[in-house]
Amino acid sequence: MGVDVVTFGCRLNAYESEVIKREAGEAGLDALKGGAIVINTCAVTGEAVRQARQAIRKARRDNPQARIIVTGCAAQTEPGTFGAMDEVDLVLGNEEKLKAHSYRALPDFGVNRFEKVRVNDIMEVRETASHMVDALEGRARAFVQVQNGCDHRCTFCIIPYGRGNSRSVPMGAVVDQVRRLVENGYAEVVLTGVDLTSFGADLPGAPKLGRLVRTILREVPELRRLRLSSIDSIEADGDLMAALAEEERLMPHLHLSLQHGDDMILKRMKRRHLRADSIAFCEEVRALRPDAVFGADIIAGFPTETEEMFENSLRIVDECRLTHLHVFPFSPREGTPAARMPQLDRGLVKERAARLRTVGDEAYRRHLSSLAGSQQRILVEREGLGRTEGFTLAAIDVGGPGDIIEARITGHDGERLLAAPLAVEAA
Repeated sequence: MGVDVVTFGCRLNAYESEVIKREAGEAGLDALKGGAIVINTCAVTGEAVRQARQAIRKARRDNPQARIIVTGCAAQTEPGTFGAMDEVDLVLGNEEKLKAHSYRALPDFGVNRFEKVRVNDIMEVRETASHMVDALEGRARAFVQVQNGCDHRCTFCIIPYGRGNSRSVPMGAVVDQVRRLVENGYAEVVLTGVDLTSFGADLPGAPKLGRLVRTILREVPELRRLRLSSIDSIEADGDLMAALAEEERLMPHLHLSLQHGDDMILKRMKRRHLRADSIAFCEEVRALRPDAVFGADIIAGFPTETEEMFENSLRIVDECRLTHLHVFPFSPREGTPAARMPQLDRGLVKERAARLRTVGDEAYRRHLSSLAGSQQRILVEREGLGRTEGFTLAAIDVGGPGDIIEARITGHDGERLLAAPLAVEAA
């Protein structure tokens, strides 16, 4: 039966699921009669936790003989919730899930001799190991974890309690990992972390993310595309800005941890930027890299949000010229300050989230239209689909996963670009 890993949440979780699959296999789970299912959970919203519980119950119904292990951020922050579920055999914390010995109690874990819940204090973890993943199954691009945890305490966010404080992977280990992935055929590598732009503060000499980026591009000249996952623009350093201006292999797509467009709400969220900072950052990047494309996370319906405050979020989509919007209806997380603030009606929260998504959809379609007639280099993800350097989805009818296609954009269908191939750069 083997080990089946079900992943919820962020890119970092997707990366760690590959580590889980390898470590659990080494521990012998893939030889179990009935197999093993690992649910790698997310805790960013209450809905994410609900979906994880639903997936666990379904997994048990569909696989009555399998061993079911629950891990990830929701398991770290709510171990008792999952430990109390009859369907669950073992609960592992975020640190434990990445180590083979955590799975070696099989086949008897959770029964008599072994504790069902193994979740240590994540705040005590001081280092992040470089978990080498030589290939990410089914993906054209590879993700490399360079940082974990977060030192900030935004009032809405439970993630620091699931991931711990910020800690970085040494630069040499990151470069080695990138080099191995390129040798294994990956054209694009994505640097990922919980708070990516805080990279390096805990390392000797405190190197910043920009230095890491420039080091990777210098030391691995065979790497064709380097991409960043979500960043906090207020932490962007001079080397990173220079790399955006000078390094064509650094992709011109930045996903911003924006969260809101109103200054008062940003203060109540305990964010470290104001709306003017975000607008200025986007303008500065575009001056350095005219083809830059921006995405952003924005929360709708934060406690105390008035209609006027919400409209500032609507306006910032145009003011920052955002194209890839991730909209989150505010969901109170027990244990966070925002959960104790005056809450909005749930219907109003959902209605504002819908309005924000509509504005985001309109901005995305304008972005698609603006690319008509342009020439783009598209990385094929799977048959018939790929992504431009600006991370825009494109339909392309040639090439296989990992190929980079030079193409002319002939139009769009409202969801993706339509591309006519000009040349193929094989993986």
